[in-house]
Amino acid sequence: MAGMRFTRDHEWVRVEGDDLVVGITDYAQDSLGDIVFVDLPAVGRRAAAGEAVAEVESTKTVASVLAPVAGEVVAVNAALGDRPETVNTDPYGAGWFFRLRAEDPGAAATLMDEAAYRAYVEEVSR
Repeated sequence: MAGMRFTRDHEWVRVEGDDLVVGITDYAQDSLGDIVFVDLPAVGRRAAAGEAVAEVESTKTVASVLAPVAGEVVAVNAALGDRPETVNTDPYGAGWFFRLRAEDPGAAATLMDEAAYRAYVEEVSR
């Protein structure tokens, strides 16, 4: 998880070149339970920071995946359509949701680092 950034809504972000790879955290996937369906955004979709751009359905509930920063979706993980359970087994790797090209290239730096996110999770888990 080194170099990743995190949101209060339990999305993670990994900077790769000009893009931000976005997924949900291990805490989020564990809270959701068995993931059975993922609805991904269309490539080219523009989103404001905090806007719902994808959905994840589990045996317990349906949850939104939010854009961590403003930008344009430039790629999606189509493999999740056939294997949504990948989000449960590899949330920080093959379970990514979409790539976002941020309007502000430095915007990811404003998100929580790993230490801050761990402290946040401890706080909300009490």
